[in-house]
Amino acid sequence: MQIRTVRFDHPDALKLNDQVQQEYAVRYGDGDMTPLDPAQFDPPLGLYLVAYEGTEAVASGGWRAQDANAEGYADGDAEIKRMYVVPGARGRGLARRILAALEESARAAGRVRMVLETGTKQPEAIALYTSSGYTPAVKFGCYREYQESRCYAKPLTTP
Repeated sequence: MQIRTVRFDHPDALKLNDQVQQEYAVRYGDGDMTPLDPAQFDPPLGLYLVAYEGTEAVASGGWRAQDANAEGYADGDAEIKRMYVVPGARGRGLARRILAALEESARAAGRVRMVLETGTKQPEAIALYTSSGYTPAVKFGCYREYQESRCYAKPLTTP
């Protein structure tokens, strides 16, 4: 398995994004409406990763820089977006490997806190994040008013 840096608008990233959007629609009735611009994931203010088994794209995830704003982010935040593993590749630690690589990249870019939003209908995601050191955070982002929304954060710096 290889993890490669790609742009968010790379064909394999778009294919996986379409699949995760379909999964959101099944679980929540609609896809994620968070506005995303591919440039937001360009280093040094972001990163987008795709994991490959051979030539097949099987997992993805990215982070984008955020700073204090009206949506509840804080200065130095790195927001995780579009973490996804295709059903046939789940349970092999791919999401955990991508998450670790995203955290390292955000830390190297000077970000101080990783943040993410997920939902109550994604218990696998909640289990991954909480087992990786993420704790509940004050809600932020475009879903902060939704009952099913759950936000988590993890410091990237050592106290």
